[in-house]
Amino acid sequence: MSHPVAGEKRPSMFNQPKAVYAVAFACVVSFMGIGLVDPILPAISEQLDATPSQVTLLFTSYLVVTAVAMLVTNAVSSRIGAKKTLIAGLALIVVFAALAGSAGSIDGIVGFRAGWGLGNALFIATSLAVIVSSATGGFAGAIILYETALGIGIACGPLLGGLLGEMSWRGPFYGVSVLMLIALIATVFFLPDTPKPTVHTSVLAPLKALTHRGLLTMGVAALFYNWAFFTMLGYAPFPMKLSAIQLGFVFFGWGILVAIFAVFGAPWLQRRFGTAQTLYVALTLFAIDLAIIAIWPTDRTVLICAVIAAGIFIGINNTLTTQAVMVISPVERPVASAAYGFVRFIGGGLAPYAAGKLVEHYNLHVPFAIAAGTAVLAAVLLSTAHKTLVAADKGMDEEGHHVEGADEPDRIAGEVGDEFGGAAGALDDYEREEELKTNPVR
Repeated sequence: MSHPVAGEKRPSMFNQPKAVYAVAFACVVSFMGIGLVDPILPAISEQLDATPSQVTLLFTSYLVVTAVAMLVTNAVSSRIGAKKTLIAGLALIVVFAALAGSAGSIDGIVGFRAGWGLGNALFIATSLAVIVSSATGGFAGAIILYETALGIGIACGPLLGGLLGEMSWRGPFYGVSVLMLIALIATVFFLPDTPKPTVHTSVLAPLKALTHRGLLTMGVAALFYNWAFFTMLGYAPFPMKLSAIQLGFVFFGWGILVAIFAVFGAPWLQRRFGTAQTLYVALTLFAIDLAIIAIWPTDRTVLICAVIAAGIFIGINNTLTTQAVMVISPVERPVASAAYGFVRFIGGGLAPYAAGKLVEHYNLHVPFAIAAGTAVLAAVLLSTAHKTLVAADKGMDEEGHHVEGADEPDRIAGEVGDEFGGAAGALDDYEREEELKTNPVR
């Protein structure tokens, strides 16, 4: 497997087989999922006579199931192969997104979102590896394509949700189902069969990985950060009191900043200031941003500006924490990704529902004030692993061993999508298969 050298011109990402475009299209739709429902949350609450806390369970069921599924998806993909795992995930998303759109109660939507979360977990476990293995033009071209899909999906998800949500709150769910069905059909016909991996991942491997101090510390810090992140993402639409399309444009602005700073801003800041310092500042500024929302939660202008600006800090944090985890953990990247994802998505899943309950029992200021506090707590926890973060910049794991490829940014670049539903760590499966092709006797 060839890798780009310093100064080498990146190959064009556009000259690719149909299989690559099929999976890349599915990636775009998958990345849309995180912000797609934001514009329709108030409409669902009003039309189904549900409280905001009930509606925020759409995030809870989706993310909690995704978190738990992270523990088993690598074990599944390492046994049945990438294509079958990919198809299974896509099929589940098609079915459960359509069922969510057809539901007649909030409980039905919440339940079907859980099935959607399982499908997404299976899909993201293999999407990046499939693109890399199928793409022409080398590793770098595949990563460019994956990052492009990431950016388009994050930015356009809320906008699509707002446009379809103007017609009906059911529109975004049906829209995802149709788009994923197209991706499923294309994947079935255009993606060649992939061999079953010869090395199987244990179901218990992610839990065992959490015994490593650096990984556990970053996972718990990410749990608190995700609490802050999803408090804003899941509850901020309610006090804005905007139409679905207006909310779509607000979160489109947020998504644009997330994508820009995840793909371009974070790597530059990392090279200029280092991972640790950049994360401390980004989390502190995010906490200030949330504190502003907590003070003026009913001021629409302040709320809109603060939500859009949060995209800067979220993009930076998502990229740098994911990259650091992939380097510092002395276990394979798929295992580290699963363990880290399990811990952090639990925080993201519980936060929106807790926000709704806090508003019901106290007032609108409380959940955002708590979110600001959890962002600060995340920074404090990360500071206890300062030496580990510094070591990550040097390409060392927490035990002081050099991590092969960690000093080549392009080797890790495509893994930043993990925070949004990307496939951090999936490259190891592909690299292992390539090694076995060239050296079958180990």
